[in-house]
Amino acid sequence: MKLADRVSQLKPSATLAVSTRAQELKAQGKHILSLSVGEPDFPTPVFIREAAKKALDDGFTRYTPVPGLPEAREAAAAYFNRYYGVNATIDNIILGNGGKHCLYALCQCMLNPGDHVLIPAPYWVSYPPMVELAGAKPVIIATAPEKSFKITPAELEKSLTPKTRLLLLNSPSNPTGACYTGEELDAIAQWAVDKGVIVISDEIYDRLVYGGLPSLSLCSWWERYPENFVIVNGLAKTFSMTGWRVGYTLAQPELIKAMTRLQGQSTSNICSIAQKAAVAALSSDLKEVETMCKAFERRRDLAMSIVSTWPDVVCPKPNGAFYIFPDVHRHYRERFPDSTCLCTFLLSEAGVALVPGAAFGDDRCIRISYAVSDEVLEEALQKVAKVLFA
Repeated sequence: MKLADRVSQLKPSATLAVSTRAQELKAQGKHILSLSVGEPDFPTPVFIREAAKKALDDGFTRYTPVPGLPEAREAAAAYFNRYYGVNATIDNIILGNGGKHCLYALCQCMLNPGDHVLIPAPYWVSYPPMVELAGAKPVIIATAPEKSFKITPAELEKSLTPKTRLLLLNSPSNPTGACYTGEELDAIAQWAVDKGVIVISDEIYDRLVYGGLPSLSLCSWWERYPENFVIVNGLAKTFSMTGWRVGYTLAQPELIKAMTRLQGQSTSNICSIAQKAAVAALSSDLKEVETMCKAFERRRDLAMSIVSTWPDVVCPKPNGAFYIFPDVHRHYRERFPDSTCLCTFLLSEAGVALVPGAAFGDDRCIRISYAVSDEVLEEALQKVAKVLFA
């Protein structure tokens, strides 16, 4: 069977591929420690699960409006209003099947063949394929670990062309954990407004920040320049709800209507039960999230205390998400000349699953997730060091 070119050229997600291989080895009886999965290891809070159970008991299992239940969209708008001081309404919100689905729909609704999209690297693995599936061209802009993997307006300016349509920005970042300051975000936002570039701000990790830093958003820029900014968020990371698949987009009504038309011809509404759970999550006081953040901050410090002792490895201290992204390229050798070969080697020799930096646009690095117990994290990193620096 001949498949469409767009599908034939798609590469599988590297993060999912590593996780799958690790599970296969575990099934063979091998002791595998995985630091590859990008999801919290905490259970979904009880009050959220209870809301879902009630929806089931009430028989709430029918179709809902395509963009989401009014009460769920209102809860998402209220989240932005409560924590970021904007005046969002239900007309500015659509719910999708996770933040990934929202981003995919945005690319389909906003891009034409030949458009350029600025993507700072390291980037989340799905950004370039989403752009390419819309017929547009990803324009990758490299960053450096010595500069905490952050981009500046001057660097963006160098990659600007008459075809530039969008900038995909992610803070806190997957895979680096880097967080832009308010001043840095403002500088990028002002540059985008001045140049007529639309910013899609992926804020899926917005509540997972450490060291007393505030959660930041480009919502205020969206409110002032609704034609220039789109905000994507979701419940997966903040509320440990990865399998529930609830994301939401904040945008001007015209774009929300376009996304609704697209969604109406693809998935229709997202899971009715998950929407009821979303209302409970978004209306909560975030106390459970604060508890989770404290654990992540402790694990980050544990990971950094170990990795900082690794010779000839550069790893900026992240302030958000739950990843570190060390530059280990000085240890490449004939047996593992790049990040993919290195991660394959570490999986087989150390029994530790990591994700190659090549999947994120930076082959010098490897991604380490600290969304695991302290014991697993410490044991895994010690095994990596024992094999890598032998």
